[in-house]
Amino acid sequence: MDSLSLRFLYHTMPGRAALKLLTRPGISRLAGRYLDSRASRWLIPRAARSWKVDPSEFEAADYRCFNAFFTRKRRPERMHIDPDPRHLISPCDGFLSAFAITGGSAFSIKGSSYSLRDLLGDGAPAERYQGGLCLIFRLTPANYHRYCHVDAGELLAQRTIPGALHCVRPIACERYPVYVQNSREWARVQTENFGAIVQMEIGALLVGRIVNEPIAAGARVRRGQEKGRFEFGGSTIVLLLEADRARLDARVPLDDPSGAEIPVRMGERIGIQS
Repeated sequence: MDSLSLRFLYHTMPGRAALKLLTRPGISRLAGRYLDSRASRWLIPRAARSWKVDPSEFEAADYRCFNAFFTRKRRPERMHIDPDPRHLISPCDGFLSAFAITGGSAFSIKGSSYSLRDLLGDGAPAERYQGGLCLIFRLTPANYHRYCHVDAGELLAQRTIPGALHCVRPIACERYPVYVQNSREWARVQTENFGAIVQMEIGALLVGRIVNEPIAAGARVRRGQEKGRFEFGGSTIVLLLEADRARLDARVPLDDPSGAEIPVRMGERIGIQS
C-alpha cells in the first residue's frame, strides 16, 4: 500500500472509518484464503518485478499460490549466519531501530509510549527488561519473510495475543500504538550468550498469518534456526534484551527522535555481547 493511501486511512475521518473494517482479523483471514488459492498466482509476476526479486537467491519452485511465493525459501548457499556466538545477529531481513527501556519498563516510538506489560500481556516478566533494549525490525513486502532464533538456548515460555492488524509503517505509528494493538506472538528463550531474550512477531495490515514452528517449553533452539514466517504483508519483529547483555554496533540508531532505521539482513551482526 502506498504512502498516499496510508495517509488517507490514518489521517482523514473517512479513512479512519474504513480502517476499522480493514484492521479486523477476519478481513485479513479472507485475504489470506485468497492468497492461499491458485487464483492468486497471477499476482506473482507483478510482485516479483515490483520487489526486484532475484530468482538466483531462492530455491527453485513452481509456486501454487501467491503466499507460496511470498514465503519462498532462500537457498542455503545464500544464507549467512554470523558464526561468532558473541555477536548479536538480526533475526530477519528488514529495517532496524532501537530504543532504551526506561523506568516503568516502557519505551517511546513516534510519541507513543509503550508499556512492556501491555506489549507482553499479563503474567510475563516485563520488569526483567527495565534498563535493557527494545530492538524493532520492520519488514516490508519486498523483504524475505522467514526469520530465525538469534542465539542457542532453551525455550522458557511462549504466548499468542489476539488483536487488530494495523499497518506497521511509521505513518501508522504516528497515529496509533500499533505494537500493543496488533495480533502478536512471543517466545522467551534463555540464551547461552545474551540472557533471557523475548522475540515477538507482530502481524500487520492484511497479514494472513504468523506461522511459527511448533516448539515445546524446555526444548532447545539453535542460533540461526528458522523460527517461522509471515504470510502476506509488512510485519514486525521485536527483540527485548535485559540490561547489560549486549552493546549495539555504532551504526544502529538508538532512541533517534526521527525514527531512523537501517537496513539489515538475517544473520548479520548488529551488536556484541557485553
